[in-house]
Amino acid sequence: MTRPESRCRLVLIVPDFADDATGVRILADALKGGDVASVIIPQYGSGDDAFQARVEALVPEIQAANAAAIVVDNSRVAGRAKADGLHLTGSAEELAEAVEKFSPKMIIGAGRAMERHVALEVGEANPDYVFFGKLDGDIKPEAHSKNVDLGEWWASMVSIPCIVMGGSDPASVLTVAESGAEFVALRRAVFDDPAMAATIIAQVNAMLDEKAPRFGA
Repeated sequence: MTRPESRCRLVLIVPDFADDATGVRILADALKGGDVASVIIPQYGSGDDAFQARVEALVPEIQAANAAAIVVDNSRVAGRAKADGLHLTGSAEELAEAVEKFSPKMIIGAGRAMERHVALEVGEANPDYVFFGKLDGDIKPEAHSKNVDLGEWWASMVSIPCIVMGGSDPASVLTVAESGAEFVALRRAVFDDPAMAATIIAQVNAMLDEKAPRFGA
């Protein structure tokens, strides 16, 4: 999403921080840990004004780390905050409209591909990526096997990149990487212990550097 790599790259999901100032500090510290392709920012039920304030605070930190700031389901906030993209969980029709309206100015991702037929349906809109899993689906240490299988199936036959949601254990990135997915998303694995977030990102990148398969190899 920012620069191409020869192996699976890390995507972060922003958790529901208790307050924006703490969240900005935690995320900025985390991003010092190493390569992150993009950061996805969910709204978590907050009002648009509060969400806009949060996104406007986070976007500069994300972009300063050479990552793409992706806002979930709120094009108005994404535009006002000068985010890099939109992660959309609505219908295939809504996705197609967003691609037509905002691409290539903004990254447009498809976030509701829970089944093969849905993935193919949203893929017809030619988004910049397809996301397999739920943004808060990291309830177990390992990545959900269904999402890994979807990522492997997709990566083997479709050129549109995919992101697969990992688990709450940082080591889950390797299972995702072995599927052939271009990106692996982490949330709890990085942010459950904020003081360790940068260290975990560094460890994840080291694991991927050492053990992830290389594309085109």
